[in-house]
Amino acid sequence: MVVVRPPVPHVAMRPLWRCRNCGRQWPCQPAKLALLTEYRHDRMSLLIYLGALMYEATNQLTQLHPAHPPTGMTERFLSWARARG
Repeated sequence: MVVVRPPVPHVAMRPLWRCRNCGRQWPCQPAKLALLTEYRHDRMSLLIYLGALMYEATNQLTQLHPAHPPTGMTERFLSWARARG
């Protein structure tokens, strides 16, 4: 008998902020694509959502590694989601 497991979504594993599926820094490329698709008609809501997640991730990662606070969080969470002109 073959057991078929449902696919693991590309969601953040907190407090490490790594993708639960592929292990890359979240948001990984598949997560970005899924978010852009989900919010395709409301980019402002996507940016607000990502801003809140960036704040949460920055706080959690700083608590985990106080001597090495995270850098590049704006690029990681927001820059890729800005509307293209």
